[in-house]
Amino acid sequence: MENNKFVIAVYVDNKAGVLTRVTAMFTRRNFNIDTLTVGETERSEYSRITITMCGDDYVKEQLINQLKKLYVVKKVEVLQDEPIKRELMLIKVLNKSEHRNDIMTAVDVFRASVIDYSPESMCIEVTGNPSKIDAFVKLMQPFGILEMCRTGVVALDRGANTLLAD
Repeated sequence: MENNKFVIAVYVDNKAGVLTRVTAMFTRRNFNIDTLTVGETERSEYSRITITMCGDDYVKEQLINQLKKLYVVKKVEVLQDEPIKRELMLIKVLNKSEHRNDIMTAVDVFRASVIDYSPESMCIEVTGNPSKIDAFVKLMQPFGILEMCRTGVVALDRGANTLLAD
């Protein structure tokens, strides 16, 4: 069986302790999460957890079945057919005069933004699909990455369908 990356959207109650319950299930079942993002939805009583993972169809099915057993989980869906995926990254790089033009060219090409600037460093904000973020990191490595953080993937299915319909 083939290991594939997949994206799962989980709608849960927007209450304290819910994320702990969900992630504890992953730990108990020995599932590894690639990225996890959580935020309030269009309805304040729910949060949406977006999870990216790798695994075969058996792993995917087991994960979905285990999530559905949790009483705090309202709906679980595997996002199909290349969903719209975005990620945010903040990256701080060395600001050496001999590299400044190359860094600024990359910022322009990647439609990124310099959000902090000092004589020693630059902090750059990049948004886009995960492969774009990966490419920007690779491009910045020779200039000296001081620090970086990534949000993880957020994703929506294409088209008019919604996951949480009454």
